[in-house]
Amino acid sequence: MTENSLNADIIIDDTTLRDGEQTAGVVFSKREKTTIARMLDNIGVQEIECGIPAMGAEEQASIKALVDLGLNARLITWNRALVPEIKASIACGVQAVDISLSVSDQMITHKLRKDRGAVKEQLKVALGFAKQHDLYVSVGGEDASRADLAFLVELMEITRSLGGDRFRFCDTLGIMDPFTMFDKVSFLRKALPEVEIEVHTHNDLGMATANAIAGIRAGARFVNTTVNGLGERAGNAALEEVVMGLKHACGIETGIDTHRFREMSLFVAKASHRPLSVSKPVVGERVYAHESGLHTDGVLKNPANYEGFDPAEVGMQRSIVVGKHSGTSGLVERYRTMGITMDRKRAEPLLEKTRSMACKRKRELTNCELMAIYLENEALPKAA
Repeated sequence: MTENSLNADIIIDDTTLRDGEQTAGVVFSKREKTTIARMLDNIGVQEIECGIPAMGAEEQASIKALVDLGLNARLITWNRALVPEIKASIACGVQAVDISLSVSDQMITHKLRKDRGAVKEQLKVALGFAKQHDLYVSVGGEDASRADLAFLVELMEITRSLGGDRFRFCDTLGIMDPFTMFDKVSFLRKALPEVEIEVHTHNDLGMATANAIAGIRAGARFVNTTVNGLGERAGNAALEEVVMGLKHACGIETGIDTHRFREMSLFVAKASHRPLSVSKPVVGERVYAHESGLHTDGVLKNPANYEGFDPAEVGMQRSIVVGKHSGTSGLVERYRTMGITMDRKRAEPLLEKTRSMACKRKRELTNCELMAIYLENEALPKAA
């Protein structure tokens, strides 16, 4: 598969409402779920994993409410590969299901206490039932990153033969590196090119986004994300990181409107009671802040010197910070934003004072503090 063929139709399957809500202690109200789903739909996310019907009546009611919205995005539910759970999904009115089953020998032996034959039989029964009811089916391979590749090929062959639509390769424990992800997904694509692959990555080692992108570069067409990287333990690959990474690191367009990323991130942060870090990649408040004299001078001359993309792409804006490391250019620009025009020569006497105050207070300076320094300097007698 060539890189050009990758650029056409990568499908984002956002699972904020399922795996994101599985973050320990996180609960979304029905109204919050509806708002998040609409936001995802409005920016062009193609598929939303919207819940787990087997959890009971309240979860089912939330899923039905999402179905009733009539979104453009396809709604898909998560289920164990069990007929009763698939029936619960059908009752919610969805047309697509993920049916998950453990595929590593570790989990087959020590969690299910079964063998590979039982897993294959479970898949045949569950997938057969789902396709009899005309459902779109993603077969979810839990712990696929630790599974035997030959066994995964067997499961993918069953998926193909019974009409399954794709196979989800899950790095359930978040223990992969991007190079291994690329190699394994490439192997599976070559072994059974008829079956589409989806990658689901976790961030336990801080590599969820990198692994998700590596999976796509290896030929996966579907990728799971969550807003802000919410999810079990250390979380999942972040929607905003994956989309912007594909666009600016790989030259792959996803068709997602990125301008509302900051707005969406703030809403999900508030709804989940998980504050957004100021240094969160792509959407953090201070990601586009510049203090260092060298960097500030460069970005003021041409933003592309020190910014990989325009902050406005994700609903953000640049800020110039005055602190210990500031230079004259940054100070001049900061005063300009306060309505005070000065040249570099006039700013130089103020620079030492601003740096000194920033060091004493161990932080950047506010506009009020900068104004006080300016007025104090203006009050000094000028040399004849």
